[in-house]
Amino acid sequence: MPGEILKEMYLEPLGLSIAAFAELIGVSRKTISAIVNGRAAVSVDMALRFSRAFNTTPDLWLNLQKTVDIWNARQKKGSWMQIQPIERAV
Repeated sequence: MPGEILKEMYLEPLGLSIAAFAELIGVSRKTISAIVNGRAAVSVDMALRFSRAFNTTPDLWLNLQKTVDIWNARQKKGSWMQIQPIERAV
C-alpha cells in the first residue's frame, strides 16, 4: 500500500521513474522498486527521505506501513489470538 501510493500519487503525477526518484533521494533503484512492488517495507529512514522529497510528514509514510503490517499480522491468526484480557482488581 505505501508503495502503491508512492507510485500512483507521487511518482506518476510528477513524471518520475523509479530510477530517477531513487537517485534524487540517494538510494538504489532496487530499494525503491522493492517498496513500490510491495516486497519491502517503508523504514523510518525511507519515511524521512520521502517526507523531505514530497513535503509530507514521515508519520504519513510510517502510518501507511503500520496499517499494512497490522492487517498482515491479523491475517496470520497466530498464537496471539489465545491471549485473554487481563482483568484489573478493584
